[in-house]
Amino acid sequence: MNRRVSFLDLRVTDEQERRELLAAAEAVLCHGRIVMGPEMQEFETRIAAHLGRRFAVAVNSGTDALFFGIRALGLGPGDEVITTSLSWIATANAIALNGATPVFADIREDLNMDPESVRRLLTPRTKAILPVHYTGKVCEMEALLKLAASHGVPLVEDGSQSFDARHHGRVSGAFGTLGCISLNPMKVYAACGEAGVIVLDDEKLHERLIALRYNGTVNRETCIEPSLNGRLDTMQAAFLLCRLPRVAEIIRRRREHAALYSKLLAGLVGTPLEREGESDVYYTYTIRSSRRDELKAFLEARGVETKIQHPLLMPEQPAYRETVRGEFTNARRLVKEILCLPVHEKLTPSDIEYVAACIAEHGPSVPSWPR
Repeated sequence: MNRRVSFLDLRVTDEQERRELLAAAEAVLCHGRIVMGPEMQEFETRIAAHLGRRFAVAVNSGTDALFFGIRALGLGPGDEVITTSLSWIATANAIALNGATPVFADIREDLNMDPESVRRLLTPRTKAILPVHYTGKVCEMEALLKLAASHGVPLVEDGSQSFDARHHGRVSGAFGTLGCISLNPMKVYAACGEAGVIVLDDEKLHERLIALRYNGTVNRETCIEPSLNGRLDTMQAAFLLCRLPRVAEIIRRRREHAALYSKLLAGLVGTPLEREGESDVYYTYTIRSSRRDELKAFLEARGVETKIQHPLLMPEQPAYRETVRGEFTNARRLVKEILCLPVHEKLTPSDIEYVAACIAEHGPSVPSWPR
């Protein structure tokens, strides 16, 4: 008999958590500082400390985090920013909306940006490197940081999928000049609506970001440069403060689910590889199948919801494909094989076993996956 296994479950099913969230909302409603209230300042302090950065700037989405971060670095027309070819389109849009040009690097078999591709794409017009820690796995940061340093450009992390992921003892968001993070409800560390944060160490950049997120103003009145309103509302900050202590348990459960998948699916499909020194958070558990579309339909017929993230590479989106520069041969191959299975923390081991049994019933479809 088929069962239903959802890709995400955003309900608040824990009674204690629900009470905490309602109490946090009540506190905000009582003090009335709906925007830029005390919870927002506390959230910034705690996130900066949590990620080992001097400063955090709360904004109203991960897209705004990237947009304001790139703007604060002074990037604009004539500048190129090398980023990955596989990500949600917000990554490229944040570059383009600042007037700069996204240049798309190829990806490795782990779906993260290939440092060798980045090296080949560097030109005098390159003014930043912007890796995305895809699926909750931190990129090969040592190589990317060396490339950025040798070229004299900042490195901006898109850590939207990787909150608290680790790479050789360092946490996502702690590597670059800026770390830009989405905290929307789909993420491992999630608000109850849109939210984002920028983390950094540079005081002058911090001051500029504070102005940029509120129409380019200082003291909330004097406009020093045109900008947009990207403030985080106090309610979401309050919710995020409630949820921060729960992140470690959420990640523990996701890692347990991923380990069980990897055990049960060995030899059936391509499974993610976690190397020594890595601690992934499994924003998605992304398999590879030589019969991906067939497998997806088979699983959905048995009640298993899956996702393809993302079926179109960023350079293949209509907005970019006519003027695209980059290289993405490997990405074009891989994007035809990837499929995300349910891995969220509300699943049970029996849910994982059911999904794996369905895949076994479908039969092996292992692609060539170099290690």
